[in-house]
Amino acid sequence: MARAVVVVGGGCSGVLVARELLRCSDDDVVLVEPGVPGGGVAYGTAQPWHLLNSRAGAMSADPDDPDHFVRWAGTTPAAFRPREEYGRYLRDVLDEAAREHPGRLQLRRARAAAITPDGTVALDDGSAVTADHVVLATGGPASARQAIVHPHYVNDPWRPGVLEALPADRPVLLIGTGLTAVDVALTLAADGTRTAPIVAVSRRGLLPLTHTTTAAPPAVPSLDDCATLRDVVRAVRHAAGEAGDWRAIVDGLRPYLDELWTALTPGEQDAFLRHLARPWECHRHRMAPPVAARVAELRADGRLEIRAGGVAAWPGLADYAAVINCAGPGRLPGAAGPLVGGLLAAGLARVGPHGLGLDIDPAGRLIGAGGQVQERLWLIGPLRRGARWETTAVPEIRAQARRLVTDLSAGVPVAAAA
Repeated sequence: MARAVVVVGGGCSGVLVARELLRCSDDDVVLVEPGVPGGGVAYGTAQPWHLLNSRAGAMSADPDDPDHFVRWAGTTPAAFRPREEYGRYLRDVLDEAAREHPGRLQLRRARAAAITPDGTVALDDGSAVTADHVVLATGGPASARQAIVHPHYVNDPWRPGVLEALPADRPVLLIGTGLTAVDVALTLAADGTRTAPIVAVSRRGLLPLTHTTTAAPPAVPSLDDCATLRDVVRAVRHAAGEAGDWRAIVDGLRPYLDELWTALTPGEQDAFLRHLARPWECHRHRMAPPVAARVAELRADGRLEIRAGGVAAWPGLADYAAVINCAGPGRLPGAAGPLVGGLLAAGLARVGPHGLGLDIDPAGRLIGAGGQVQERLWLIGPLRRGARWETTAVPEIRAQARRLVTDLSAGVPVAAAA
């Protein structure tokens, strides 16, 4: 008899795991998503000028077919495609899997309000879905609210219409200088009517670095003699200095990042987060060359200013038409949404290392407040961060999806996975 698996969240993580369940198991799948599958924060609000931050060759939904997205888009592996297009791709691959396995996928257009240990998912329309297993695929923590008082503070820049409503003749302050701030700046400047500057501020004032037009082959630095975080940093810096392109070293490290992260002591992990995480993110999550060129143009024209400094004490806030939160995800439990907050309050989940996500066992099952593994409750995607490190990009999420479905189908016992 087929089992029923509820996937909560229909963004990238939810689509990839639902697709794997349909293709690699006999389970029936219920996808709980209030919006259109394949959207989410990354792709659901994208504009034409928002490009993927990875080349098309890295974005296949199929672990067994690296060129799947390249063929679907009719492009080359080196191209940086529009994010809105990738959202359409995710919807298409899910629809294709549903057609190939008729009757096994049910889409519930609602929001999950609560989850119980027995697999019951209560929905905000008053109904409920009961399943043998539940996969939480809701994306990462919310952005941490900034300690700023301003009459037009915008915590969610992707709320429909919020950016379009801002006056073009008054400056706007962006909190953060990462990829979200870049996306917001491109949107604010898109129609060419803005006459007042966009100011982006962060503690260090670091922008993401840029992909090259042609990728260098990944190169793995020698880490055999590295016993501490200091050793790893020294070896990586040396290898990057010796390489023709530091990007090759960063990309070569990618398959080993989870192993490196879990080998660090908690103190070393904390030191990395305090001192090295932001520079690493700037090197690891880079801008597409056309995006970087547009950012450089805006800066050269004085329409975009990047500044370093403490945000809370930023002078002249009243001069800005709006203050927009473009910072990265906050820490749990404070940045938990209602569903994850409910799981924490009920003891069905616990905060993972450093508050970056939820705690999981090696198979990806949630660990409750008392340390017990929740046999029916699984996690995929950005909320694994802390227990893992590299868990926010498509190649890692599609690998998680395959592993999760394999372990779920095999019935991996808790004792073997803990």
